[in-house]
Amino acid sequence: MTARGAIAVVMMVAVLISPCAFAQNNPLGEPANDAERALIGAQPNAWAQLNLQQRQRVLENFRLWQRMTPEQRQRAQRNFQEFRKLPPEERQQVLHTLHQWRQLPPERREQMRAAYSRFKNMPPAQRQQIIRRYQHFVELPPEQREKVLNNYQRWKQMSPEQRQEFSRQWGRTHNPHPGIEPKAKKLLH
Repeated sequence: MTARGAIAVVMMVAVLISPCAFAQNNPLGEPANDAERALIGAQPNAWAQLNLQQRQRVLENFRLWQRMTPEQRQRAQRNFQEFRKLPPEERQQVLHTLHQWRQLPPERREQMRAAYSRFKNMPPAQRQQIIRRYQHFVELPPEQREKVLNNYQRWKQMSPEQRQEFSRQWGRTHNPHPGIEPKAKKLLH
């Protein structure tokens, strides 16, 4: 990898990592070892154009890069290359989403990581079903999406017993057997 490519990867990792993740032993934005000095020396003009916070972020992420396994580095490089291939508006959307992610409280991010981990560990058919349902939801007109979200809020407020009863009643109202009349009233409207 060229020095310019290394700086580019380090800058991309900077976008993906919280700037406060590492302890600071050196003055802000100053290299701590020969490897960091070599990184800076390879691109002195680019380094000179960075402000103090940007320099610190580059150094922090270079330190992270140094601690990565070869597999982690390859994955980071692939992600960076994919990011660079995106059209400018999609790159902006990725950066906007990343900014929103960083604004979340740490406990919410952890909840989302756990949910994603559960999703990844689902059987492929179940994941595809969730993706299809999400795509269907996104394609709904705004007023229908709002209705779905309101129903979801009501569902969350139900006790487990109420949910079970609703599911039992819902099964009756949406019976696949046309000869049998549904008996339940609509519980969620």
